[in-house]
Amino acid sequence: QVQLVESGGGVVQAGGSLRLSCAASGLIFSRHAMGWFRQGPGKEREFVATINWSSQITYYADSVKGRFAISRDNGKNTGYLQMNSLKPEDTAVYYCAANRNEFAHFPPQDHIDSYHYWGQGTQVTVSS
Repeated sequence: QVQLVESGGGVVQAGGSLRLSCAASGLIFSRHAMGWFRQGPGKEREFVATINWSSQITYYADSVKGRFAISRDNGKNTGYLQMNSLKPEDTAVYYCAANRNEFAHFPPQDHIDSYHYWGQGTQVTVSS
């Protein structure tokens, strides 16, 4: 059974930083693309960032480009989202997700239906 467990959320002031982690089990994590999505209050779930299995290719939503960085440590079966210069509009539940295809050169980008495994989410609140 595949499990993705997010951690690292919390409350931070605008301009601050947080680092989210996504611990994976039940799959050979190093073979799969992964991504981060978020869902703010009253909003639909939206794409944040994605990274392919080898860390060679990443994509970001325009709203986070230059502020967030996605990475992974395949030896630890863990993905990360470093979030800097946080804004109140970044407040949301953040989810990590993984694609079930192995060794795909290009990650699924913002195609939410291409992510087959999901974590339960971690709350990030940015105060002004």
